[in-house]
Amino acid sequence: MRFSRWHLLLMPLALLFLFPLVQMLLTGFMSDAEINRFPPGLIPTSLHLEGYIGLFQETPILHWLLNTVIVSTISIVSHLVLCSLAGYGFARLKFPGRNLGFFGILATIMIPPQLLMIPTYLMFARIGIVDTLAAAFVPWLASAFGIFLMRQFFLSLPAELEDAGRIDGCGRFGVFWRIVLPLAKPALATLAVFTLLGSWNDLIWPLIAISDQDSFTLQVGLTTFHGARRTSWSLLMAGNVVATMPLILGFVLAQRQFVATMTFSGLKG
Repeated sequence: MRFSRWHLLLMPLALLFLFPLVQMLLTGFMSDAEINRFPPGLIPTSLHLEGYIGLFQETPILHWLLNTVIVSTISIVSHLVLCSLAGYGFARLKFPGRNLGFFGILATIMIPPQLLMIPTYLMFARIGIVDTLAAAFVPWLASAFGIFLMRQFFLSLPAELEDAGRIDGCGRFGVFWRIVLPLAKPALATLAVFTLLGSWNDLIWPLIAISDQDSFTLQVGLTTFHGARRTSWSLLMAGNVVATMPLILGFVLAQRQFVATMTFSGLKG
């Protein structure tokens, strides 16, 4: 591992961003009295498990977690299938209006999500999926950013590989499935990470579309720990730990593919 002078700057910044996560973990082991004392303490004087015990005994946290896993899984699978097919079509297939259609889809990224909430709610109410788990994952079935990401990656692949496959007798879909898609694993992993982060942490739309506690996702369920006069901080911090750990694990597992795609797709900052 090469050491650069930039590490002298990046390491303190990394510790700065790591501090809230460490504080959240430590606060989860504090009692409510210790959390609310003044001046606040950073390190618990003793380990208290009341937050985690109350979280699993007093709330349906596991059911909320299961709902969130279902929403995120459906969103990831759908994103990988639909966005890869659409991205490959815009990158390789030649048809009238291809560029116009692509830029039309890309332009939807600039539309504020708040403008779409009322029309989306009315549409979902007409088809009868408001207040169900489907209302949480249908908006995540595909996205303009996912199509853009996959198209950019497919454009970086040599077209000669596909020509060789077609000479060997593969059809268009066979070339896509057997040659192109295996090479797109870094892009697929990155798209999965982005989709996981978005669908897992989505709060505003599920909070509007879902009021049945049985259909709550994890983020919506955590809002019930807030009250107008009182907030259960120990439960809230323990719930945040449960909600955050799967995301950290997912990013660690896909870190190499994430960096590789940022390099090949032209999204470097």
